[in-house]
Order: sequence, then structure tokens, then C-alpha cells
Amino acid sequence: MIIAVDGPAGAGKSTVAKIVAKKLNINYIDTGAMYRAVTYKCLANNIDINDEVSVINIAKNSIIDFKDNNIYLDGKILADEIRTMEVSNNVSNVAKIKEVRYLMVDIQREIGKRSSVILDGRDIGSYVFPNADYKFYLVATPEERGLRRYKELTEKGYDVNLDEIIKDIIKRDEIDSNREFAPLVKSDDAIEIDTTGKSIDEVVDLIYEVL
Repeated sequence: MIIAVDGPAGAGKSTVAKIVAKKLNINYIDTGAMYRAVTYKCLANNIDINDEVSVINIAKNSIIDFKDNNIYLDGKILADEIRTMEVSNNVSNVAKIKEVRYLMVDIQREIGKRSSVILDGRDIGSYVFPNADYKFYLVATPEERGLRRYKELTEKGYDVNLDEIIKDIIKRDEIDSNREFAPLVKSDDAIEIDTTGKSIDEVVDLIYEVL
């Protein structure tokens, strides 16, 4: 079984998908974390994000995998280091590179062959797994999504500005929706859920009712 959960940044995809994965006892793949891993590695190696050839080279020479709901980069588990503002501010520019998406999609499809999975991202139902058994598209206002991100970062001790986070989210929406290859888009057969003002449990229940 393959479940696709798509939507813009901060709509609650990852949080909800993790809970559904536990409920169903299936694997969860955070596809956004894969692009974050490549972005993190580029930044750590002082690679210019706008130098597409160098970014593609980093992606080609990276081993990315998911095991036990953890993302691994070159054999090491990644966690908070891929959730920093620096990574968030650059990940959409990495994710829009066609060759990088080809590489990541190949990995996602390979993992999907191994077992039942729930994946979240921007183009899971539209491109990665167009024949997914279930498709959901989560949305929320930029203000709501920005506030969630703000709370997440401040709880981790980061000094961040709410207005800047909301601006960054709107910018990421624009990049993700307008990229030439596999843009952020709602599949015709996806069930849309507006998570604005809803608790995590409410959204999980709405998805679980369909499965």
C-alpha cells in the first residue's frame, strides 16, 4: 500500500504522516528531508546552492536512505541539523533542480517497492507515485504555517522572527509551485484537507476515516 501526502511547507504533512505510519505499522518516508539532506551537505561543504553542477555532484555522491523512520546521509542519522533556518531558506532552490529530483525520486520509488509506505512531499501523488492507493493534499494559511514553524524553532532554542518565517514560507510556495519540473500541485484524485485551526489528532482522524 502506498499513501501520498502532499502540500506546501508547514501544512502538517510530516507530523500527520508519522502518526498514520505508526497507526498502520508501515514505513514513513519524509521526502522533504531527502532534499534537506542534500542542502545540508552542500552548505556544510561550502557549495554555492546556485551552482547547479556542484549541487548535482553532491547529490550523486551521497547515500541517502530511510531505516526505522530515520533518514541516513552517508551512513549517519540526520535530525535537527537539517531543520535549521539556513537549510529551510535554501532547500527549495535545491529541490527545483531536475537532476536532483530524478535522483531522489529513484530512491523514493525503490523504497516504495520494499514495503507499504506513507510518503509526504510536494509531488508524491502527482509524479512520484501517480498510482498511489490513497492521496491527500494538506493546506493551511501562510500565517498558520509560519506560526507552527516559529513555535517549533523557538522551542528548540532558535532566535527567529515570525514575519521573516511567514515571508520565507510564501517564497517557498512560489518556488515550489512554479518550478518547471514536478511542481507542487494537487492531484485531481487527491482529498484536500485544510489544517488551519485543526489539531493534529483531528487531521489524523480525517485521514484515518478514508483508509
